[in-house]
Amino acid sequence: MEKTLNIKRIAMLSTHGYVDPVPQLGRTDTGGQVVYVLELAQALTKRGVGVDIFTRWFDRERRQVDPLPDCTEVRVIRIPSGPWEFIPKEQIYDVLPELASNMVSFVREQGLDYDLYHGHYVDAGIVTLDVVKELGRPAFFTAHSLGAWKREQMCGDPEEMEKQYNYTHRIAEEKRIFESVVAQSVTTELQHEKLDTLYGYTGENVEVIPPGVDVHTFHPAAPGEAKPDWLGDRYIFCLSRIDCNKGHDLLLEAFDLVRREVPDVRLVIGGGSKDPQERELEVLSLMRGIIESHGMGERVDIIGYVPDERLVHYYRHAELFVLPSIFEPFGMTAIEAMACGTPVVASKFGGIRNVIITGDNGLLVDPQDETEFADAISKLLADKGLRDRYGQAGCETVRQKFSWEAIADRHIDFYSRFLGT
Repeated sequence: MEKTLNIKRIAMLSTHGYVDPVPQLGRTDTGGQVVYVLELAQALTKRGVGVDIFTRWFDRERRQVDPLPDCTEVRVIRIPSGPWEFIPKEQIYDVLPELASNMVSFVREQGLDYDLYHGHYVDAGIVTLDVVKELGRPAFFTAHSLGAWKREQMCGDPEEMEKQYNYTHRIAEEKRIFESVVAQSVTTELQHEKLDTLYGYTGENVEVIPPGVDVHTFHPAAPGEAKPDWLGDRYIFCLSRIDCNKGHDLLLEAFDLVRREVPDVRLVIGGGSKDPQERELEVLSLMRGIIESHGMGERVDIIGYVPDERLVHYYRHAELFVLPSIFEPFGMTAIEAMACGTPVVASKFGGIRNVIITGDNGLLVDPQDETEFADAISKLLADKGLRDRYGQAGCETVRQKFSWEAIADRHIDFYSRFLGT
């Protein structure tokens, strides 16, 4: 049954990365959160709610107001602030006051009226608070990732990590946002627990709403559908941004063990930007060093950015999908793979542990234990019946709980609960 709501128009804020009507996934700071915001916005329009997505305007070649090509009820609106250049999310704080001020001016000049403002991630949360203070509307928030949790999970020298990720400032701002908004959503029960254990926040304005999946795009292959020739032989698939917390090094070490047990399987690692920057290049260099040191060059393919028209095929025809992240608030790629009927071996350290039940619809492992990780992969590779069972169960889990239509309905209930509509 479709939901109805007195709310007619929402402003969502997602201020960092490349937020475009057709997202440039894999570019710096541009991944699952951008997909989340775009898909949620489109699903809400099916329930009669219009959505504008506000982001930072840093590229003069892009239009300021940019409707989605297949859903004009959703518009990406870019607001200038700071220099005309990309700024990584860890360094974006200095331009946020100007972004908020310019956004308020734009809303007033255009005569726009929103029933609520919903900020996504800490930077957009900061802007949201400044905007609603001027415009007198309720503020909602979704953290997507928690600074204190990321700091807890990340390895490396603490002083260097602080310089790179600006944790102290981020965590202080997150606490301020938690205490200021009308309500907030988190994507997993685990994130909800972390609000208490890492922030000491026990407010009652928190609701768990997971990300969704476009089940109309991500679904199993039709009966008789042929595997495209360009996919090659039997392979394991991994897809994510190329970053130091994604666990590619752990996966490669585990695969070195797997290939000795299963000599006919390849590892295909997808993801990353079309124009990688310094941090991504450093991680790629580390990955290639591991591949070379183990003599795996003929068994591992690093394919980079995967275009949409090929992505579903990579998911559908993989023997299994792996999510090796040390830190992963949720794990959208794993959900997409499950929607395609592909069995998943995933890190037990992320939010995906609230979706995958080991022995039922997938396997959870400690990716830092290369033997445990490798054994789980090899176990599935050796048993097609088990792969099929996990794949079917995972697909059913996603269809029942994670379609974007279902997630939009949960957001409508969420807004209604805290606005009293």
